[in-house]
Amino acid sequence: MANARAAAHGDAPERTLLSPAFVLLLSVFVIATCGLVYELIAGALASYLLGDSVTQFSTIIGCYLFSMGIGSYASKFFTRDLSRVFIRVEILVGLVGGFSAAILFAAFEHVGSFRVLLYALVMLTGTLVGLEIPLLMRILRKEYAFRDLVSKVFTVDYIGALLASLIFPLVLVPHLGLVRSAFLFGILNVVVALWTLHLFRRQLHSISALQFGGILALLALVVGFAFGEQIMGLADASSFPDRVVYSKATHYQRIVLTQAPHDLRLFLNGNLQFSSRDEYRYHEALVHVGLAGIENPKRVLILGGGDGLAAREVFRYPSIESIRLVDLDPEMTRLFSNNDVLRGLNRDSLRNPKLAITNADAFVWLRANRDTFDFVIVDFPDPSNFSIGKLYSDAFYRELKRAVAPGGAVVIQSTSPYVAKNAFQIVDNTLASAGFRTHPYHTNVPSFGEWGYVLGDFGGWKIPTKYPEGLQYLSTAVTPLLLAFPADMRATDPAVLHSVNRLNNQILVRTFENEWDAYLH
Repeated sequence: MANARAAAHGDAPERTLLSPAFVLLLSVFVIATCGLVYELIAGALASYLLGDSVTQFSTIIGCYLFSMGIGSYASKFFTRDLSRVFIRVEILVGLVGGFSAAILFAAFEHVGSFRVLLYALVMLTGTLVGLEIPLLMRILRKEYAFRDLVSKVFTVDYIGALLASLIFPLVLVPHLGLVRSAFLFGILNVVVALWTLHLFRRQLHSISALQFGGILALLALVVGFAFGEQIMGLADASSFPDRVVYSKATHYQRIVLTQAPHDLRLFLNGNLQFSSRDEYRYHEALVHVGLAGIENPKRVLILGGGDGLAAREVFRYPSIESIRLVDLDPEMTRLFSNNDVLRGLNRDSLRNPKLAITNADAFVWLRANRDTFDFVIVDFPDPSNFSIGKLYSDAFYRELKRAVAPGGAVVIQSTSPYVAKNAFQIVDNTLASAGFRTHPYHTNVPSFGEWGYVLGDFGGWKIPTKYPEGLQYLSTAVTPLLLAFPADMRATDPAVLHSVNRLNNQILVRTFENEWDAYLH
């Protein structure tokens, strides 16, 4: 009688924790979390594989939300057996979302139109996710008054979205990786389907086929989760010509090491960082052209360089008293500090008592830093996305200027002046805009081709007349050749001859992407 009076006044009957209405409301929380996780996985995966994180996340989110709108609109065409439809949708969401990361990683090197596959999966997942909430609301409308139904569903939905946004970067990516995270949330979607099937078992007819399909999907996802690393290993093996000896998706990037009989290679997000056959050319040019031209250097700062190879070269100078190495990813410095093969390659530089490691964002660290250094080495990946591009901006170089001691210098890894000559010019312009006197130079690294650097100082650097003993490539006879640029390595676009990379325009990233795309295609 009390429930009847409550219903008459528009209030919902009292619900227990085990009532179907409460359980379905809890399902909203689960599916909201799952839906956002699939979206974040797609955006992160696209950034790993395609670069330019801002563009990838923006387009992925836009397509995903648009597809959810399509799904929400399409829900009105389902008028009967809503519980059965919802269960089928949950099973499909679990399968498509759960297997999405594994499919995309495996297909990246083998599908000519990878973006078509990527956005097809994103839109299919989004459409299915868009069906979920409208169907559930229609199922629950007999259980709650409309005003309560809307407030409860959307409150739980948004809380689930918040949870997903927090656990994705803090828990899922660093501890499970993208592939296993996708499988885990696919499992949760199918569990919701099977639990809903259990709740409505008396109202549904012929549920055996639905039950069998749900259990089969659940088993497939559990197997995928259990063998997630092996699946990722197979995907890596098909993507790299040499044997993959290490692969891990960290909070910041995907690290892959490959091994050939006489070559060890490091890849970050699929981009080659060094080959053990010729990395000495890159690192000797990076370090010694600047450091050998400074009188009695004692304190050195390395930004990036978590592999310890630049530090290895710095330790050739007896006058060095300390090195501060700031690298974003603790997994990088941990790997190159503990692996015996890698320690041999960097000559245990990361364990040298004169070196101190800080794992932090270089921009944030520089702003808080009050120390000065005789030489600063900036060894970041190429500016292929806006998150890295900020580390090539005038704002960053102004912070860098404060860290350079009187008489000191800085060197910037600056991509290929042959492939990306206009991007290279922008790096030079941007460093000069911060008040540095600039000296661009280049060298040939067989694994990369022509590679460029920009040295900056305030008048204290001189062309080296002597280098440390034991160098395999660099000499005083070679140095003038590095400082000379042929015509085909000079900027050709009048628009960038005086352009500066600023945080609010990121012209360097767009220029870099355009030049490399034109070269590769």
